[in-house]
Parts: sequence; structure tokens; C-alpha cells
Amino acid sequence: MRSASIAAALALAPWALCAQQQPLSNQLSTHAPAYRDELLGLHKSLVSIESITGNENEVGNFLVDYLAERGYTVDLQFVAPSHGTPEGRPRFNVLAWHGGPRANPRVVVSSHIDVVPPYIPYGIDHGKVSKDTMIKGRGSVDAKGAVATMIVALDQLLAAGEVSGEDVMLLFVVGEEATGDGMRAFSDSLNGMDPPRRFEAVIFGEPTENKLACGHKGGLFCEVTARGVPGHSGYPWLGKSANELMVRAMARIIDTDLGSSPLFGNTTVNIGRFDGGVAANVIPERAFVELAARVAIGPEAEGGKVVQRKMQAIFDAIDHEAFTFYCSHGYGFVETNCDVPGFETVVVNYGTDVPILKGDHTRYLYGPGNILVAHGARENLTVGDLETAVEGYQKLILHALKQ
Repeated sequence: MRSASIAAALALAPWALCAQQQPLSNQLSTHAPAYRDELLGLHKSLVSIESITGNENEVGNFLVDYLAERGYTVDLQFVAPSHGTPEGRPRFNVLAWHGGPRANPRVVVSSHIDVVPPYIPYGIDHGKVSKDTMIKGRGSVDAKGAVATMIVALDQLLAAGEVSGEDVMLLFVVGEEATGDGMRAFSDSLNGMDPPRRFEAVIFGEPTENKLACGHKGGLFCEVTARGVPGHSGYPWLGKSANELMVRAMARIIDTDLGSSPLFGNTTVNIGRFDGGVAANVIPERAFVELAARVAIGPEAEGGKVVQRKMQAIFDAIDHEAFTFYCSHGYGFVETNCDVPGFETVVVNYGTDVPILKGDHTRYLYGPGNILVAHGARENLTVGDLETAVEGYQKLILHALKQ
């Protein structure tokens, strides 16, 4: 693992933000859990730091400082720069646990510290804070809500003596919203050990409305280029329209059954970007599409490839010479463990870091907030959502340690 101790990290750069939590100005309600002020202060600090993918340095520094001051052993695992990474601001995963440097944790509790653009400032409803108080801001749901509640949940368990500090490790990664490079770096580092490092269970934090996910759809992420023959639009038979070829192909793909399963439903396709042509009176020579499929078939390692082959057959049938089809990565549906007493269950359609972390560990997927607002202009959740997640993560940690 390419990591540095906290002392070495301090030598690299000063921390960008002090970890001391400032109390909220709102008057707290009388029926609040003892940890509410700590939880809301930590959540506010995290959401207030802009950390769009590639620019995670400041929020990572904050977490290192915050956790170190609370007695955690903290390691940094450096990840290569990506698009949007400022020069001289390294990206890194944050690993933390209570105990010595050679701890061998059985359970990992993990979420991501990057967010999608654009940055939206933190906000909280005015007045007395209650479980119904709404909190807004980019990352308030996806996934700084999970990060804050995971930390507080583990702190509470440690303070009560219900878990050993060396049994549970916190892992906060960069890059989940783009390529998953943070989790991939962590996974690769484990497999590079002799023997490879393994855990009993990993609890992943994503917005599941505080329901325990039984799994999520797979994904397939592709680029398609159609090449035609340009010419005057008044004589379309003398050229070949790349736009027309692409429209026919995309319509066929949307109308085709690309695979389904009882638990995950139908495979769906989103044509996220379509670009082609130069003018209305010119037969377009080139058309370009970026698409994302949510794969409802398995197995995990092969489901994406099956959907890719079905799409390729459509392109070949329309024009076997005109299309270039490239998929950067893909996978089939992902199953997670939802057989834990006391939880409602759900299946979700979005992708996560779950399949990137290789190993035979038990996988859990859980967290506060609703994915339907997560990437939108009104990303929000309630104080009650956060507090419920603290209790939920405590139950999951204790359950995983007993298995």
C-alpha cells in the first residue's frame, strides 16, 4: 500500500481547515440524542468544503485532522491526479482506525468524499433544530451524510466499549463519482500484498433512504461514433448521414430488450450526450454519442459484456462499417447482503464502489438520504435522516462483527 503516516503527511502540507467543530447557532431541541451537536457540526464542515471529483484535497485534509485529534491512527493512500486536480494538491484516500499501526481490522466502513458539480453551499432551516429540520448543500446526501454518520456511529460504539478499536477501519475514498479510481487504488493495494489482505465485511455508504440495499444494477459506459459521407442536403442519396445512422441505432437500442431479471427489472439506457453535424444544409459526416446503461442481468463479471454484445449486434445490422463502439467499463448487477434484522430493504439503480473492491467479504450498502435528490439542485435531507443513519451503521457494524 502506497501510504504515509500522519507525521509524514504533516510534513507535506499544512491542513487546510481546522477540525474543531463550531456549535450550530440554532437552539437544539430537548429530545435530541447526545451526539446531535457533534454530528451536525461534522456534517456542516464536510458539506461546506467544495470537493468536486479531482479536487478532494481540502476535505481529505480536514478528515485527517479531525480523526487524528480523536485518537485515530490515520494513513493516507495517494491516488493519481485526475481532471480538475489543482497542481500541488495531492489526492488521497483516508484510512483510519483506533489502535496500533499493525492493526488487522475485520470490518471496513467506507464511503466517498468527492461530489458531483456544481458546488452548492451548505444551508439549514432556521429555528429550533428537530428531526424534521432540513439540511441542504452539495454532498449533504451523496455522500457526506454517510461519511459524517459513519464516524459518529463508530465513535459512539468505541466510547461505549462495544467494539474493539482495531476491529473496525474507516475508509473514505476519492473519485467515486467519476471512475472509481480511489477504491480501485485501495483494492489493488490489498491484492498486491503477500498474502493478499482480506476483510470479513465491508459496509458501503450511499443514499438508500436508510434502507438496507439487497443490491444495485450494474453499469455499462460507452462512446459511439458514426461516420458518414458529407454532401449537400438537397441530395441526401449522394451522401450518408451519420446523424441518421446514429438516430436509427439509438432508437433500436432503446426499443430492444437488453436483458432483465426479477429483482432488478429491465436494463435501461440513457443517451447522455449526442453531437453531430455542422449545419442544417450539410449531410453530417460524423455523429457522436455517450451513453450509460443500467444493467439488470448478471453475473456481476459478465452482465455488462452481454449487454455490450447486444448493442454491437444492432450497430452491425444497421451498418457494419459506419460505427465505432467503445465501452470503458461495465459489469452486471451487484448483490449485497440485506439479511439483517431491523431494516427495511430496497434495490437501487445507481452504481457504487461495491464491485470495485475485490474480495470474498460480505457486502452491505446503506446510508441516509434519497438518491433522487442527490445530484440535483435541491440536494437535501433531514436531521432525522442523519440520526437514523447513525443508529443504522451501529447495528450493521455490530452485526458484521458477530458473523
